[in-house]
Amino acid sequence: MKNIELLQTQFIAEVMEKVRYAQYEALKAVNTQLINLYWELGKSISEKQTLGWGKSIVPTLSKELQNEFPNMGGFSTTNLWYMVQFYNEYQSQENLQPLVGEISWSKHIVILSKCKDSQQRQFYILATKKFGWTKDILIHQVENKTYEKYLLNQTNFEEALPEKIKKQAYLAVKDHYTFDFLELSDQHSEYELEQALIKNIRHFLLEMGSNFTFVGNQYKLYVEGNEYKIDLLLYHRSLQCLVAIDLKIGEFAPEHKGKMEFYLTVLNDTVKLPHENPSIGIIICKTKKRTVVEYSLKTANLPIGVATYHTASTLPEAYKALLPSAETISQKLFNLLNNNSNE
Repeated sequence: MKNIELLQTQFIAEVMEKVRYAQYEALKAVNTQLINLYWELGKSISEKQTLGWGKSIVPTLSKELQNEFPNMGGFSTTNLWYMVQFYNEYQSQENLQPLVGEISWSKHIVILSKCKDSQQRQFYILATKKFGWTKDILIHQVENKTYEKYLLNQTNFEEALPEKIKKQAYLAVKDHYTFDFLELSDQHSEYELEQALIKNIRHFLLEMGSNFTFVGNQYKLYVEGNEYKIDLLLYHRSLQCLVAIDLKIGEFAPEHKGKMEFYLTVLNDTVKLPHENPSIGIIICKTKKRTVVEYSLKTANLPIGVATYHTASTLPEAYKALLPSAETISQKLFNLLNNNSNE
């Protein structure tokens, strides 16, 4: 009898999963059709504009469409102009045109209005799809310069992580974090920084990125009777690994790497579960010299990233000059965000 009940439960679960999958595919198809419609409307209006038609056609068309299709939104004058911009700016971009149906229209508008660079738009479209960002999270990611921070990150993941999680791990660690929600003075201690992050844990996890969960602060490790404490311990659900964070209010120093390697070794031996991937360390400093970080990570056998932080709302101007060439950015986007990469 119990076997029959178990089989029935499994059968019902399988049916539920099929229904959910069908619902998702239906919504995906509807979104694709809607985006295609907006693309065609933008194209048609743009073509009429090149023939010398005045701008008055757009409000006239908006009014007629809303009268004819009162139950269908999206035909406001503003939205029609977005469709024109959408078509004009994407139709000549080989990297963007195939992606128009990948995310919802409201997210396209965010990217269209806030991002001007083609590769920047490509990054946010692909990342939104890959990580399931909501509109609010997407806005937060754009405003916090996530694109720039990911391109510049300094890690040794290429050598220290297994292939199956390498690409996802690159996206899990930024080069720079913005803690503008802390309301700390310029002069603050590591303890004050840690406590402020704990008190603002929701904002902190949002800035760290998707799929991070909080495990604890001042997380204790014991080795031969001695107690050691990790400032912050997180867990990344997609990577299925522990993430140790060491906070530094000064400049990165090579010895910080050795301390993190010790933490990771102990975590892997005493805390990590058998099914989990190797633990990752992130050293977050106030400042760093990039060449010093590069030399330090060359000798590291465990996966470590070195990032900086600040408490203002804008990315320091110096970061803009550090961005790699267009060709390097294209390769990074392909390697990290192409649809065939490991999740």
